[in-house]
Amino acid sequence: MSLEKIRVSQQARDQLLTLKRRTKIEHWNVLCRWALCVSLREKTRPRTEGITGDSSVEMTWHTFAGDHEDVYLALIKQRCHADGLPTDINTVSTQFRAHLHRGIAYLVGDRSLKTISDLVSRCLPAP
Repeated sequence: MSLEKIRVSQQARDQLLTLKRRTKIEHWNVLCRWALCVSLREKTRPRTEGITGDSSVEMTWHTFAGDHEDVYLALIKQRCHADGLPTDINTVSTQFRAHLHRGIAYLVGDRSLKTISDLVSRCLPAP
C-alpha cells in the first residue's frame, strides 16, 4: 500500500458530496485535508478494518497535500508514533486512509458546518 494514489470509499464519496453542497467548498482535496485534521485531533485510533477504495473519487498524494506534503506526512507519522505504531509506509498509508475516512464521517455528521469558518472552529481546541 502507498500514498501515491488516494481513493475513498463510495460512502465517503457520498459524504464528500454532501459536504460540498453544505459548505460550498468545491474541491475534494480541500475537504479531505480538513477531514484528516479533524480525525488527527481525536485521541482514539480510527478503525482500519473495512475501508475500501470503491468510488470514483481518486487523487494523488500531491493533489491531496499540495505544497505541504512534508507537513501532512509528518503529522501522520507523528500520530503513528504517538499511537505506538511503526512509521513504515504501509502503516502510515493505512492510518492515513483510516483518519481520512473517520474525519469525513465526523464532518458530515456535524450539520452545523456550513462555511470555512465553521470548519476552522471545528478544528480549534475548545476554549
